[in-house]
Amino acid sequence: MTGRPAVTWRNWAGNQQCAPARVEHPAGAAALADVVRSASRVKVVGSGHSFSDIAVVPDGGVQVVLDRHASLLSVDRPSGVVKAQAGMTIGALNRALAAVGLALPNLGDIAYQTISGAISTATHGTGVRFGGIATQVIGLEVVTADGSVVSCSADAEPELFACARVGLGALGVLSAVTLQCVPSFRLHAVAEPLRLGSVLKALDRHVEENDHFEFFYVPHTDWALTKRHNRTDAPATGMPRWKWAWEKVVMENVAFGAVCRVGRARPSLIPRLATALPSSGRREYVEPSHAVFATPRWVHFYEMEYSVPRAAAVEAVTRVRSLIDDRGLLVSVPIEVRFTAGDDIPLSTAYGGQRCYIAVHVYRGMEYEPYFRGVEEIMRSLDGRPHWGKLHFRTADDLAPVYPEWERFQAVRRKVDPEGKFANPYLDRVLG
Repeated sequence: MTGRPAVTWRNWAGNQQCAPARVEHPAGAAALADVVRSASRVKVVGSGHSFSDIAVVPDGGVQVVLDRHASLLSVDRPSGVVKAQAGMTIGALNRALAAVGLALPNLGDIAYQTISGAISTATHGTGVRFGGIATQVIGLEVVTADGSVVSCSADAEPELFACARVGLGALGVLSAVTLQCVPSFRLHAVAEPLRLGSVLKALDRHVEENDHFEFFYVPHTDWALTKRHNRTDAPATGMPRWKWAWEKVVMENVAFGAVCRVGRARPSLIPRLATALPSSGRREYVEPSHAVFATPRWVHFYEMEYSVPRAAAVEAVTRVRSLIDDRGLLVSVPIEVRFTAGDDIPLSTAYGGQRCYIAVHVYRGMEYEPYFRGVEEIMRSLDGRPHWGKLHFRTADDLAPVYPEWERFQAVRRKVDPEGKFANPYLDRVLG
């Protein structure tokens, strides 16, 4: 091992940091196992896109960076089964899959995360007939606390597989991920601003009639920025390069970032600045799926996201809007609302049935706690579950009741990590 000396690590949002005793960059499963075996405390960090302290290394611990363990290992084109090393980013995986005519069936709206980090925190996209990214996993290689490399699936080590698909980094280090992909497909994308009242009134229709539907409510206005994505056999039309650069780079990042900075300097201007966001008009185009799902994100922010039962979606959005208005909160970043199918993964935020996801954001450098605590109070009253990689204030005592298979996960954890080698303050807080 050739560990690098301690450096200060910070996440993408800049709200979490740590100084590990050393940093390791193993290449290959054997080297990764050696690092785990020799460490008393170890934590893997992916792309740093978690807002919570889930990836923070405890004092004296070893940080593992998988940037040298990030290759596509195998592709079976007829079956669509692919195997990737855990450090491969979703963006790199998308490009590699596209080159062989395959795609992941659903994605989130950014592609910077490692595939292992995304599944470990229950990262998801939108589409009520599609589960989170972890539901696409059919096999895992897990390095457990004693340095063993365990291959697991629904047939081999099924309990470890069931729980490690959303493992929070608590069950071991993921070394490789086997995914069930689909043939490449294109999406017909329609983005347009609509009145929030009309969106909520017709919400079930929007969700049912579109493969992938989401919207962004713009606080201090009556507008929702809607996105409807549907599979199509139509040829790709795309947007002219200049238009893509104008909308995705200039408007959604440069101009939006400028609006946020002005709002941070002069919060009283935020309600007036918000009126500029719904002015983009209707956009329509056809692109390969991965190019539609994921978009560039240059504006840094803090985020909390909760899942609630789909039936509670309208109430949840309405109450968050009232919270902002009634308390006079000044919010410059739109509220994102998405939907997924349910699944059977013990610590998945979608366990047991269809869920609505509501994400609230605050521009980096601004106070977020009063807003986020108010939102969390609403979500808790609606059987809400917080996204593991995003900010929240929950503990094991009040999380256990909203996860019917909580003890199943805990039993696996006790078996594969009896001494808490993979623990850190976050896991102590949320798992006990």
